[in-house]
Amino acid sequence: MITAFLILTYSIEIPCIFSDEAVNTVVAQRAVPLLSQEDRLLLKQIQKDSLEYFLAYTNPETGLTQDSSRSGSPASITATGFALASFAIGSVNGWLSYREAYEKIERTLDTLEQRTPNEHGFFYHFVDPKTGKRVWNSEISSIDTALLIAGALLASSYFKGTGLESRAKRLYDRVDWNWMRNGSRQICHGWKPKEGFLPYYWDMYSEHLILQALALGAETHAVPETVWKSWERQSEDWEGNKIVYSYTGSLFTYQYSHAFIDFKNLDDNGVDYFKNSTLATLANQKFCLLNAAQYQTYQNGIWGLSASLGPDGYQAYGAEPGTALHDGTIAPYAAIGSITFTPNESMNVIRTLYEKYGGHLYGPYGFKDAFNLDRNWWADEYLGIDQGITIMMIENQINNGDVWSRFMKLSAIRRWIERAKLRK
Repeated sequence: MITAFLILTYSIEIPCIFSDEAVNTVVAQRAVPLLSQEDRLLLKQIQKDSLEYFLAYTNPETGLTQDSSRSGSPASITATGFALASFAIGSVNGWLSYREAYEKIERTLDTLEQRTPNEHGFFYHFVDPKTGKRVWNSEISSIDTALLIAGALLASSYFKGTGLESRAKRLYDRVDWNWMRNGSRQICHGWKPKEGFLPYYWDMYSEHLILQALALGAETHAVPETVWKSWERQSEDWEGNKIVYSYTGSLFTYQYSHAFIDFKNLDDNGVDYFKNSTLATLANQKFCLLNAAQYQTYQNGIWGLSASLGPDGYQAYGAEPGTALHDGTIAPYAAIGSITFTPNESMNVIRTLYEKYGGHLYGPYGFKDAFNLDRNWWADEYLGIDQGITIMMIENQINNGDVWSRFMKLSAIRRWIERAKLRK
């Protein structure tokens, strides 16, 4: 992901070492919108421009969305899921009519149901945007399918009482989550026709919480409760607090599931994942501050290490705790996608990126993927997943958690909460 620096100003003072009480106070205060009218207008503009990506790069015949704006890019199943959610959000904000959004979502569901190959309900990671067929020898992907299904379920919730609800549920119901376990205690990353199941399983904290939620909450083919308990919650102390961390330390791993699920009132045997993502974001920011003397990009209050394009190709950039791969590359979506956790810190970065570097970084579809001042490198393309997390997290922040409210009402999510025993 991206690399991040420290924020210049805080509306609330953050102690160097948090007690549990201090963490609770900090997180509670951060949940209150502290944005000026100018900030809100800027966020709305970014959100609207990011939606333009999905309008431009979603195939008009199939409704499948390109992975990136690069010429010849295949469609990504995750980008398509984010497109479905974004079209619905666009209609609520008046950027698309109800009918336009409905027809776009319907067209995508048609393709997914009738034309796109699947295995036990799971889809290939990358497909041809014109035909829906597998490309790049890509795998049948568990997490990408989960994010697609989540996008379809969320989008359909904006059109209550219509056929979109039953069709999204039909896609969900046909996914055989147990098959993807391959007889193990955990869910596998994926499967290929010739090679079979991949040798990787969702065995520690990551973006897979949305996958877990859908797999446990399914009405058909639900996995047993032991699957939720089987993955390891590896933690590390950071300034007096434990962070359950992802392997890479990439910010997207603390964002994707949170775009859909409101974790603020959930407790996983003492772990509050909303607070956890807040602390991980602050740790990411602090890591960039500590490395600002080495990397010019991390100066001027810039932070946000997360998976992105870089001077040497796509990299899983991240901060401690985690492997902390970084080379001075920052992705704008990292700070934007954390705005629900760190609204003031994120807003400071967003303003600086827009005002200081917008000429290089900002275009007709919002922020481009990443940049690196130390290498004088600027990405010239947009990624669908980045535009999607941007739209969803901004919507949660400035529209009173509307995405969360809709998604948490789904019967599948209520079942997951009950089965995983996540009530406070």
